[in-house]
Amino acid sequence: MRNFELGCDVLSGSKSNLLYNPTFRAVIFQLLAVAAIGMVAYTLINNVLDNLAQRGIATGLDFLQQEAGFGIGLTLIEYDETHTYGRTFFVGLLNTALVSVLGILLATILGFIIGIARLSSNWLVSRLAAVYIETFRNIPLLLQIFFWYFAVLQALPAPRQSLSLGEGIWLNVRGLYLAKPVFEPGAIWIGVATIVAIVISLGYGIYAKRQQRLSGKQSPIFLVSLGLLIGFPLLSFFLSGQPVHLEYPELKGFNFQGGISILPELGALLLALSIYTASFIAEIVRSGINAVSHGQTEAALALGLPANHTLRLVVIPQALRIIIPPLTSQYLNLTKNSSLAMAIGYPDLVSVFAGTTLNQTGQAIEIIAMTMGVYLALSLLTSLLMNLYNKKVALVER
Repeated sequence: MRNFELGCDVLSGSKSNLLYNPTFRAVIFQLLAVAAIGMVAYTLINNVLDNLAQRGIATGLDFLQQEAGFGIGLTLIEYDETHTYGRTFFVGLLNTALVSVLGILLATILGFIIGIARLSSNWLVSRLAAVYIETFRNIPLLLQIFFWYFAVLQALPAPRQSLSLGEGIWLNVRGLYLAKPVFEPGAIWIGVATIVAIVISLGYGIYAKRQQRLSGKQSPIFLVSLGLLIGFPLLSFFLSGQPVHLEYPELKGFNFQGGISILPELGALLLALSIYTASFIAEIVRSGINAVSHGQTEAALALGLPANHTLRLVVIPQALRIIIPPLTSQYLNLTKNSSLAMAIGYPDLVSVFAGTTLNQTGQAIEIIAMTMGVYLALSLLTSLLMNLYNKKVALVER
């Protein structure tokens, strides 16, 4: 009997100790919070579904198999009116990804140039960069989109009075028309040569950086890589019998036929997004460079490094550790701001899927949820890639 009472005391003591354990209590409270949130979400979803059923509104994703019946001006994959709403989703997704990726590239290049120019010792260059930043970052993005679309691109001449920007390049109110490369069967060897050139360039870059760490000797990585990327495909082009020719746009009737056409909606959106976001990136770059101790620059110059080498090899690598986190936020903003494309008719995901498809099907919950999921996935992917790069350039303490 005595042993039984002692055992009960031990069990009761262990239970009380467990209840006072901070880790155990934290887990319990988190599980209770998750259960409460799940119950609330379950109740809300059931209420919404019941209300829709009472009104005779169908739910589910079956509508994605129905014929769309409307055309889209810009498609990166095959599409016509007979395709399904599911196809329109992917068309809008690719168009959103296209303007986001191109916008990020252009905004990054322009932002770094303006940010470095903002720190120039030349008074005129520095003032012009400052005027650019203060002008474009203080004008609403939607107004800038309207400016480029209505005031600039819509003021261009009609197709018959198109502006010639070079051989096979025409600009008019309908868009920009370029020569289109047409690949014949032997062109696959050009692709193989390009892949080989990329692999060799990456390998050479790794080797050159390793040699620089060991001996301090710099190698012309950029020039060698550029020569490989141009020389290998060009050599393959001639050896394989020139299996690529250009298809030039030709004026037929009231518009150009053939070649590659860039819609004015895409051009206006890219210009506005790139210029607007670049003004913020420029300030991020300027603050990142200013955060690097001036003693680093003085030490590099004392060693005889030219100013451009000092900036590229000493200042920028250290500034990147400060630049990348806020730069990621600007990339995310640019991706989300691309949804303003609907204002000028660019066929992005919001316009094609959350706009036309929603109006024709009435599947508001499913369509809005899918659209939100796409922007969430694009943002998370961008954050993941930037965090991986940030980890690569971060200072490693030993």
